[in-house]
Amino acid sequence: MKQRTLGSNGLAVSEIGLGCMSLTGAYGSTSAVPREDAIALIRRAVDLGVTFFDTAEVYGPFANEEVVGEALEPVRDQVKIATKFGFAFAENGIEGGGLCSRPDSIRRAVENSLRRLRTDRIDLYYQHRVDTTVPIEDVAGTVAELIEAGKVLNFGMSEAAAGTIRRAHAVQQVSAVQSEYSMWWRDREQDVIPVLDELGIALVPYSPLGKGFLTGTINTSTTFDPSDFRGRTPRFQGEALASNLALVEVLTRVAGEVGATPAQLALVWLLNQQPWIVPIPGTKRIERLVENTGAAEVELNDAQLAEIRAAADSLTIVGARYPDEQDRMTNQEAPLPQ
Repeated sequence: MKQRTLGSNGLAVSEIGLGCMSLTGAYGSTSAVPREDAIALIRRAVDLGVTFFDTAEVYGPFANEEVVGEALEPVRDQVKIATKFGFAFAENGIEGGGLCSRPDSIRRAVENSLRRLRTDRIDLYYQHRVDTTVPIEDVAGTVAELIEAGKVLNFGMSEAAAGTIRRAHAVQQVSAVQSEYSMWWRDREQDVIPVLDELGIALVPYSPLGKGFLTGTINTSTTFDPSDFRGRTPRFQGEALASNLALVEVLTRVAGEVGATPAQLALVWLLNQQPWIVPIPGTKRIERLVENTGAAEVELNDAQLAEIRAAADSLTIVGARYPDEQDRMTNQEAPLPQ
């Protein structure tokens, strides 16, 4: 698989990565896969040319990092691992749950992530969500210390607002920002993405397949497990879902013309947006993994690419991307230093 570079620090990764969150139950309590199957899937991804793997301490919590660490330990020098900090856990010295990016908590968190990941360095260390009680200068400065110590190689941010990204980058170079971005959700084109282009920061889109919507497997008759948050997400409901299916119809038609799948075309659209965009689709199934990585081999002519771009540009997507309580933690600004 071709490589792309995240930021100006030379972090080279496969142009399609693997988001590992779903392996430990991201879409409801019944959706986790057996540990041995999760390890097998990650190792199959390596065989398919994936060198970029995304996890976080909060996934599980903790179980996801442990699975990723065990799966990648035999090939650690061949791959890049990204993980995240930023929630309050007792093992990081903070009780009570919620967001926490206090410097003392970050220092404990990195040691625990290194242990679970069975490694001596984290290739890309993201602040998972902006802590609105801690100046971003303090966060970036703490990560700079970890980079100086060799425990972290690159600093990243997730779902941060444009102004906060600028302030962090002024303290410690930011290599990548992770945000939801797909044909189905493009709001960051208005604020964050222009700043990334200006500063030379890469974008790592999570949910590049719209939480499964752009695969063409969800329709108006789909029902979700009660523990699956998509069942409470506005854009998956009723008339909003029916309206949004117009985008999938275009993908399905063009996919039939080129011998690809709707999911592959959604990833091709992302890869053609900018050379510094690296999507991280997640899956629990080997066949979906093969499909997603196969998107790197799909070639569209100018007319076909123009058609899916026109569809993405012309259709109005209906409904919020998250339930309110989750959406409030995205695109946040950090407080100014006192």
